[in-house]
Amino acid sequence: MKKWKVGFICTHNSCRSQIAEAFGKELASDVFESYSAGTQIKDQINPDAVRILKVKYGMDMIANGQYNKTLDQLPKLDVVITMGCGVQCPMIDCTYREDWGLQDPTGESDAVFIQVIEEIETRIRLLKQRLTKDELCML
Repeated sequence: MKKWKVGFICTHNSCRSQIAEAFGKELASDVFESYSAGTQIKDQINPDAVRILKVKYGMDMIANGQYNKTLDQLPKLDVVITMGCGVQCPMIDCTYREDWGLQDPTGESDAVFIQVIEEIETRIRLLKQRLTKDELCML
């Protein structure tokens, strides 16, 4: 079975895309390799995202080597997922592209953060199922 390369892209690569990369690595590394990047990166991953993933899910993005990356640091991708921030990535060559349209929880309450995190987790699980079946057209 092919192991896909999936990139999660947003503007700052500090919150939603980092969360998606973490869940991809945790839940779907047997089906796809997860990457994230941004078009105008921040200096650090959102501290609330780091804290909530660590406390609620036991995932430590920093200890697992995640850091803010620019688009030019990505390998050749099969699938590009933009997170809903209006980022257009015409320079990223890929087989399939999709926008998840997720709210940015930065600056919001933990409840809003958790809602977005749970949506990302669900979408990662669905993406894994579809890529396992090689059904890109169903993404």
